[in-house]
Amino acid sequence: MSRPRIFDLDELRKGMELEERIYRFRCVEAWAMVVPWTGFPLSALLEKVQPLSSARYVKFTTFLRPEEAPRQQRRILFGSGEPWPYTEGITMAEAMHPLTMISVGSYGHVLPNQNGAPLRLIIPWKYGFKNIKAIVGIELVKERPKTFWNTLLPDEYGFESNVNPAVPHPRWSQATERDVATGEARPTLYLNGYAAQVEQLYKKG
Repeated sequence: MSRPRIFDLDELRKGMELEERIYRFRCVEAWAMVVPWTGFPLSALLEKVQPLSSARYVKFTTFLRPEEAPRQQRRILFGSGEPWPYTEGITMAEAMHPLTMISVGSYGHVLPNQNGAPLRLIIPWKYGFKNIKAIVGIELVKERPKTFWNTLLPDEYGFESNVNPAVPHPRWSQATERDVATGEARPTLYLNGYAAQVEQLYKKG
């Protein structure tokens, strides 16, 4: 990036035009819901640091405070093998897409800790684990970054991880999903219903 910066959270909130977006949310474990998020396009943040032409991916990193997070602490104490801190990555094209956003709130309130405060990535056409919570660092990189679940279980959690009913998880089908509000089972939509907006990102040639 041409202009790397450290942002104060309050300054960032005040400096961005916040909007509410109602998105489908699809978990890789085959449940789904609809969530109203408050936030701003990720592209608006990236434009402030002027990405270099060599940047091909965006890497996100969450907090590392084992004294507060028991699962992180288990790795320190017992060597769980989990690659903390949690990291995720997406392509620059995905990051700059207008549907991709950074959330600072949900359901009309400031984002609570359990839902990913202070900042959470929202990419509605990908499985939920790609929507990294509690972001404290964002890097623009040339090489594809290592990510938490893809590093831990690469056969189960791909780097791209777009919602696709035709591609099953190794341990269950992705053809249907359960609505957590109603309990209803319904067919999974390709790219979680956002194909018209984003499928061009994945066309070859």
